[in-house]
Amino acid sequence: MSSSTSNAIDREQQRRGRLKALGIFLVCLAPFVAAYVTYYLWVPDSRMNYGEVLPLRALPGTLGTRPDGTALQAADLRGKWVLVQADAGACAEPCLKKLYAMRQVRLAQGKNFERVERVWLVLDNAPVSVPEPRLLEGVLPVRTEGRAAAAAFPAEGDVRDHVYLVDPMGNVMLRFPKDADPKRMLKDLQRLLKVSQVG
Repeated sequence: MSSSTSNAIDREQQRRGRLKALGIFLVCLAPFVAAYVTYYLWVPDSRMNYGEVLPLRALPGTLGTRPDGTALQAADLRGKWVLVQADAGACAEPCLKKLYAMRQVRLAQGKNFERVERVWLVLDNAPVSVPEPRLLEGVLPVRTEGRAAAAAFPAEGDVRDHVYLVDPMGNVMLRFPKDADPKRMLKDLQRLLKVSQVG
């Protein structure tokens, strides 16, 4: 075998060795690249909350007065997931939409619907009025005193823009956006009910 042939074989072996080393390096690097891309650049919809997670804030001891004149205490809601909206007594269209969304989200829980309560914080002294009485079925309208209870619900603009979720321990934990999509609200609540050991 000539020296030139031997050199060619050596170069070919070196090239193959380098390609193998590069292949092994890329195989080892791939999980790190995939993890980086997944963590920083791509978040699947199934992991995203629709509602905004809020710093936990406990409800005030007394939320306000029920239609029968008795006080609704935060302790009365313990052990339930509570959807809360705040609005005027004369429920205009945005208020009706929130009541409808809360109703649909609760009913869609199926066998878990009893784990969910709905509260309407009435922000003024106007009589509670809705054109569709069925939207009030099962809702606790509570007239707040000086809007003190509404202050427990942080808003980007107006507290009336949002529906909130209170956990079974009495903490305000989630705020849904203005004109929230009931289907996406439903998914958030379904996830929470699935993993929750309380409420």
